[in-house]
Amino acid sequence: MTGRAGSHDGGTYGSAIAAEGWHQGAAGRADLLSITERMLDLAGIGSGHRVLDVAAGTGEQTLMAARRVGAQGFVLATDIAERMLAYLKEAARKEGLTNVQTRLIDARLLELEPESFDAAICRLALMLIPERDKALAGIQRALKPGTRFAAIVLSTADKLPHISGSLAIARRHAGLPPAPFEDPGMFALGDPAVLRRTLERAGFREVAVEIVASAQRFPSLAAAMEHRRNSLPEMRPFLEQIGGAKREAVWKEIEMVMRQFQQSDEVVVPTERLVAVGTK
Repeated sequence: MTGRAGSHDGGTYGSAIAAEGWHQGAAGRADLLSITERMLDLAGIGSGHRVLDVAAGTGEQTLMAARRVGAQGFVLATDIAERMLAYLKEAARKEGLTNVQTRLIDARLLELEPESFDAAICRLALMLIPERDKALAGIQRALKPGTRFAAIVLSTADKLPHISGSLAIARRHAGLPPAPFEDPGMFALGDPAVLRRTLERAGFREVAVEIVASAQRFPSLAAAMEHRRNSLPEMRPFLEQIGGAKREAVWKEIEMVMRQFQQSDEVVVPTERLVAVGTK
């Protein structure tokens, strides 16, 4: 997904197809800009800071943080998907940002210098990380006392029917029952109370969670469908189980779901995410 990739399993987000799809889907994530700015604000990121970006994916938020910290600052972007980081490195190079470093590392194995970062962030990946407590412990160790960790996660499945509905359609065509609640999973931290407890259990204090509603806007149904095809690598295992004709049936059914969001000459998809912050 945003940030996206990282410590999710390498199979889902680590492939060349998934990385290319996520990269191509950046335009459909434009609504993430304001909540990403909010995440950076909550993390307290400013000029000269050293920032840790966990499960950075293709790193739109990494670059935003790098612009904030300036030439005297530094952003380390970690991820488990090498292809995602390759896109990030190229984007930083094109922008002339020499204060970005990438490192191929599982979020559960953050063996970084203790108390060496002024802030840490994680965009749209924390809910997908297995053994999440290990990752949060590593983030805790890396942060200086009194500094903050901020993260964005998806809301609950019922608040994101365009995502949960698409996955349900693919599962049904693959002959699978509706998905049970999964942790790790896309909606695992969508309940604000669960997200708050997760950070508090990891030792963060002064934890706060904000619910942020927004809308993804597409100029056409075709553009909305292209984004849907690119932005849900989680569907790939189900699609691989069915033949070409059935696959097209899946996409036709998903197109009907997306049609409900058409408004005159554009498609407006309401969405909801949570942003959380905690202090070490």
